[in-house]
Amino acid sequence: MKFKILTFILILFFSCKKEETKTSSQLDYIPQNASIIIKINDFDLFKSELKNNNFLKEYKQTKHFAELKGKVNLFDYLKPEEESIISIIEVGKESFEFLLKTKTSIKLLDLNEATNKTIEELTYENYSYNKITLNSETFYSYILNESVFITSSQLLIENLIRTKEIPEVNSDLKKLYNTSNKTKPAVIFINSLNSNSITSSLLNENSAFKLSDFSDWVSLDLLTEQNEFKLSGISNSNSSTKFISLFENVKPLKNNTPLYAPINSEAIASFTFDNFDEFHKNNQKYLELKATKDTVFNSAQEIGIIYTNNKKSVILESYNTDHITEYLTLFSNKDSSYQGNDILSLNKKDLLIAFESILPDFETNYYSVIENTIVFSEDIETLQNIISSYKNEATFEKSSIYNTSKKSIVDESNILLIASPKAIEDFINDDFKSSISNDIKSIDFANQILIGQVVSDHNFAHTSIILKKEISQSEVNMTTPLFTVRLDSDIATQPQFVTNYRTRKKEIIVQDQDNNLYLISTEGKVLWKKQLDGKVQGKIEQVDIYKNGRLQFAFTTENSFLILDRNGKTVEPFNIQFDGGDLKELAVFDYENNKDYRFLITQNKQLKMYDNKGEIVNGFNFKDASSPITSTPKHFRIQKKDYIAFSLKDGTLKILSRVGSDRIQVKEKMNFSGNSIFKYKNKISTTDSAGVLHQVDQNGAITKSDFKLNKDHGLYTTSNTLVTMNDNVISIKGKKTELELGLYSKPIIFYINNKIYVSVTDIQNQKIYLFDSNSNPIQNFPIYGNSLIDLADINNDKKLELVAKDLENSLIVYKIN
Repeated sequence: MKFKILTFILILFFSCKKEETKTSSQLDYIPQNASIIIKINDFDLFKSELKNNNFLKEYKQTKHFAELKGKVNLFDYLKPEEESIISIIEVGKESFEFLLKTKTSIKLLDLNEATNKTIEELTYENYSYNKITLNSETFYSYILNESVFITSSQLLIENLIRTKEIPEVNSDLKKLYNTSNKTKPAVIFINSLNSNSITSSLLNENSAFKLSDFSDWVSLDLLTEQNEFKLSGISNSNSSTKFISLFENVKPLKNNTPLYAPINSEAIASFTFDNFDEFHKNNQKYLELKATKDTVFNSAQEIGIIYTNNKKSVILESYNTDHITEYLTLFSNKDSSYQGNDILSLNKKDLLIAFESILPDFETNYYSVIENTIVFSEDIETLQNIISSYKNEATFEKSSIYNTSKKSIVDESNILLIASPKAIEDFINDDFKSSISNDIKSIDFANQILIGQVVSDHNFAHTSIILKKEISQSEVNMTTPLFTVRLDSDIATQPQFVTNYRTRKKEIIVQDQDNNLYLISTEGKVLWKKQLDGKVQGKIEQVDIYKNGRLQFAFTTENSFLILDRNGKTVEPFNIQFDGGDLKELAVFDYENNKDYRFLITQNKQLKMYDNKGEIVNGFNFKDASSPITSTPKHFRIQKKDYIAFSLKDGTLKILSRVGSDRIQVKEKMNFSGNSIFKYKNKISTTDSAGVLHQVDQNGAITKSDFKLNKDHGLYTTSNTLVTMNDNVISIKGKKTELELGLYSKPIIFYINNKIYVSVTDIQNQKIYLFDSNSNPIQNFPIYGNSLIDLADINNDKKLELVAKDLENSLIVYKIN
């Protein structure tokens, strides 16, 4: 009989309370090879606690619960009047049976209301016992002295009958049992060595988790609330090779890892020690190494492991950081500077070998110092994310996960583990056997967090593991770095969001200076990289040329007009080459919103228009311009008429109809500012280099408004909102805001969820600003960034994200709460 999910619950959680009681004989005749022993103080309360816990309600949805329910359905008819013991014993490879022991009583087993039942008397070695069949499940009962034994295994009853002398009870178990809590519904005792068979029945062979490595025995009080499943007790060990022995005679300190971990970390683990020398001595015994003294890390007080985006980083807290960093300089070279912090590369990958027992398989490739804490990482992007999160005060201590955990833990501990719902899901998928993981996927871990804590005491450790529903908190207004992605070369184009037509989420497309085009997932993973023949000109457009919902990427390089599919493959015949190059940004028009696209290619004085099949549109009759075209053609619809507008080098503003003929002839020439052409207040609008706004109506009449802007000003408009950037003054709908002195980009407007956002970037000081339509700054801005942004709700959670250039060769994505 398989008790896989029951034992899965039990081995996940550990913990502590000590209460002196008199010695009990209840352990007599309990098999010495029992993996788990459950002492039940109040049987009805025990069943009620399990019944009303929300996590266990979720477990009822699994097929393992249905299997287990059948195997223990006799429990529904049991009413022990005194303390009971349930032990779980392996009777065959990965086959587990239960044995229940309690005092005999008249009301113990009432089967009057049971259907499909039979009871018969059997004999073994002249001793009688009962066989009970209930709904096709078989149980056995045997009375010995004043106790009754009920089991799912006939073999266990026969073993019990053959036992002539009471076996000696394990001294550690006896001590734990006699000091266990009598006020809790149940106390669980785990023999970690005998429990290996349980974990092996649940976990993959390559799983690193082994309960026998942790301690010898664990005693657990069951503490359940509606939204919390907690096991709390003590762990002990008489061996220096058990994990908890690392903290023998080591007092705990405050766990500071949450102060440095990013708010979106999947999990954190913190290990503290008030006396590193004592920890180091225990560590050498644990690893069975020759005793030596460590003079480098002897001031260390905490090792924290941070898990973000499936990557690992480490913090090291010390009361003498300078001494450790002086040692690190022997193996380091400055790699870069990021938001005021030096990032150094290391040529020695095992610099944290002193912490191998708690930090296996970690390479010290990079480090930086934040305040007085050293942060190590295996890749530079993870380190940048930690620095950025810390600078933006978007750390784990502000997360709802941590604030939920704080209510269930003490401030100081030797070990603290906090795992997010995603970390729980990853553990189930990666470590559990597929038959188990597939079944328990029906359990909703979306709002569950796992908390573990160990506090070393004299010859034992207080240990707690809790599964708890995350408590939602009022939205914390902060802008959080989600991830950074480093490209193979410096970034050449503005990173922009594009839509994944399968998931409807946003991804990122960007090009580096080696002309590699990258598509990057919502989680920051490079999906593909494609070498192009040149730099992408302007924005990449998404189109649906087959009208089937599958989006493609359309753009020009200096020499080509290209359309790629989602996988980066060329969509034939859209790899059209142009002799002489010098193509400008691709213009894409969908006049009737029916996906009959018109692709307009600008080359010097020429405009060429293509259709969905890659063929020239014969009805577009534009002749060569009188002067080179200097702006990307824009399409506007004003009062049911179509206009195509662009500027020429000689100062002419051309306004065409759909067929390429002049719709409006603008007689007056201007010295264009280099800003785009917009539709504003139903007029075709742009500025000249003197900062004058020129607006052309449908009759060709020109209206001028002198905004008194400098030559290098920026302009962006929607139909009704006009924004300018002049030196360090941004004007939104005429409301001016003076920013810090700097070198500012042109402004850009986003219209998302019926709200206008305006952004501008100080390239000199690497600051991104964001405002609403009333020129009010969005909270927590400016933030670090090095380019214009793109803004969108990338994962459809009604919260915005932005992407921008980070360092010269990396981009960064922020989440705005």
